[in-house]
Amino acid sequence: MVGDKARGEMNAFQRNESKETLFTFISAGDDPPKGDFPLQKKSPKLCGSNYPLSIAFIVVNEFCERFSYYGMRAVLTLYFLSFFHWDENLSTAVYHAFSALCYFTPVIGAIMADSWLGKYKTIIYLSIVYVVGHLIKSVGAIPSLGNQAVHVVLSMVGLFLIALGTGGIKPCVSAFGGDQFEEEHTSERSKFFSIFYLSINAGSLISTFVTPVLRGDVKCFGEDCYALAFGVPAALMVLALVVFIAGSGLYRKTPPQGNVLLEVCKCIGFALKNRLKNRSPEIPKRDHWLDWASEKYSKQLIGEVKMVTRVLFLFIPLPMFWALFDQQGSRWTLQATKMNADFGIYVLQPDQMQFLNPLLILVFIPIFDFGLYPLINMCKLNFTPIRKMATGMILAGLAFGLAAIIEVKINETDMPRLVPKESLIRVLNLAKNPVQVAIQDKDLFQQPVESFQNPAEYSKLILNGEQQSLHFTLQHQGLTLAFNYTVKEKSVYSLIVFEAEGSLSSRLITDLEAKPENGLAAVRFINALSQDVNLTINSKSFITVQKNYSASEYSLLERDVYNDGKCITETGEVPLELGLLDFGASYTVVITNISGGAVETWKSEDIKANNVHMAWQLPQYLLISAGEVMFSITGLAFSYSQSPASMKSVLQAGWLLTVAVGNTFVLIVAEAAPMAQWAEFVLFTVLLFAVCIIFSIMGYFYVSVDPEDLEEKEEKRETSSRGNMIGLVTQKTKL
Repeated sequence: MVGDKARGEMNAFQRNESKETLFTFISAGDDPPKGDFPLQKKSPKLCGSNYPLSIAFIVVNEFCERFSYYGMRAVLTLYFLSFFHWDENLSTAVYHAFSALCYFTPVIGAIMADSWLGKYKTIIYLSIVYVVGHLIKSVGAIPSLGNQAVHVVLSMVGLFLIALGTGGIKPCVSAFGGDQFEEEHTSERSKFFSIFYLSINAGSLISTFVTPVLRGDVKCFGEDCYALAFGVPAALMVLALVVFIAGSGLYRKTPPQGNVLLEVCKCIGFALKNRLKNRSPEIPKRDHWLDWASEKYSKQLIGEVKMVTRVLFLFIPLPMFWALFDQQGSRWTLQATKMNADFGIYVLQPDQMQFLNPLLILVFIPIFDFGLYPLINMCKLNFTPIRKMATGMILAGLAFGLAAIIEVKINETDMPRLVPKESLIRVLNLAKNPVQVAIQDKDLFQQPVESFQNPAEYSKLILNGEQQSLHFTLQHQGLTLAFNYTVKEKSVYSLIVFEAEGSLSSRLITDLEAKPENGLAAVRFINALSQDVNLTINSKSFITVQKNYSASEYSLLERDVYNDGKCITETGEVPLELGLLDFGASYTVVITNISGGAVETWKSEDIKANNVHMAWQLPQYLLISAGEVMFSITGLAFSYSQSPASMKSVLQAGWLLTVAVGNTFVLIVAEAAPMAQWAEFVLFTVLLFAVCIIFSIMGYFYVSVDPEDLEEKEEKRETSSRGNMIGLVTQKTKL
């Protein structure tokens, strides 16, 4: 989404741009073909305009492909977390490894298109790979198909093929669309790019909202329907391929013409190799290290590579911005799973929050281009591109600072983290009178526990080993009873006190050690009746609870109001009302009596519900989206303006690689340095601010140039040199 959207937004809103000022990715084939090639046929026009009919197929193809990619990626982190039951760090690492691969593979696609197959065939072949990857990914999400190892293998193979497909066609589709226009229709070509990138944002916006609904609101195989959530994007990619092939007879297809990126790499490699071979102090030094390539490459190419390397040097700090930006689909989505998602009229899925980014981008671009930037210019402030990019970094850092604050507030409802030789315990008094509880050698429960009193916070038990037998004393109406229970470290317990057969008794049961994941609610039942009961909740969950204060296992349910349950006993069936089971909460429901055709229950909240609303994520999305507009769009336009026309594609490759490196950095942090989530957010904030300072210093010493002026000076210098060399004998220099 990052590179695609940013390029689209730049093209859509940068006015008075000619064909040469439009990024068409890494392809060298955007220049007119060299040599003698057959004349391209003219494509039929669209509705009597100068727009070729073929672009309609390309725009629809791009919309479907972007819907396919972003829809699949929106639910990917939760798929790892819920379907594979991976922890948050591993889920984040694999997500960013996939994202990084998607931004490394465009180089492969560009080389295939420009040096071998041409754009059209590259798009067709890699789209087939793309479709196969989606299909394998969808099949891997069917729970009944094999064990977890099979699911993991299928999913990883699918993701690899998707990364190869989406990255490989990335450098080809927009450039191929530009090829459809005749040279005299430059204004129409410019408007096409606006429409093209609008389709990217439309696909992203719709898919990031719809696909989480398919995952969470539709149930299949008894759980979230990831097979459908991946299957619909797979169907969209099939449609994208069919639509693209359908327009085959209308396309203008230019042949491959060689890849500029490869030439630049060869030139740099030769210069380095030549310099290392000629380290003798007797050999005259050269003005620039790239001048060591002059034995093999032209002065024009070397001069252009010099311009490019100046800008690429500025790119070195940029991956840190993308390291933060792309965590919207991983860490921020995981944060949303621990929040209250009830917006009154609609309950938002945690992975749906990602739709805010493309929506805000579409809103912010005209506001910035036609409002904020002109206002800054009116105030006579020198808001240079470097300063805009640095401001974008600061905004992204502030967004992560807010994310850290929210994470701290979220953690307030978490269960305490237990260390070795620690456990937690509380008392549920289900007797008719207050009970005083004491544990030998433990200074806990100073006050009597009232009958059916809402339980207080868990009390911490310090043990003398991995487990310990504890002596409990209960005082009830002048009677004293003693019990022994074995308690294990890092466990959470409830001591149930109840009356049975005229005397006091107790039972120690195990509670949840952490909040339910993904915003689910956990509920268990204690049956205080003298007969077994069968419970049905939302027509699906069937639970059997034995008599005389037996406790059921926890059941995980979607957050909802459950007032249509049933309680089935030996004497018949009666309604069961549980009320609201809220996000992330854990409940104990005690069935106390059945009278008047209804079940009497008492419900306690063991673990507090998520009390931080998901709307609190909106400020961080606002900040990081504003930061993207200032950083990404400005960065692309600036780097484009600083490179010669023949090297635009090389800078595009460098820009995409900064995204890949940024994602690689996130997976390294997630796996190599696991820490509390709020601390990780703070770490990324500090790192980005530090990198912003470094980038600002680099930008301060950077001198902006006009590539056309440099080229003119170089031509004049060469002309002057040729004039002074009349009559001289040219000699070849041996290495």
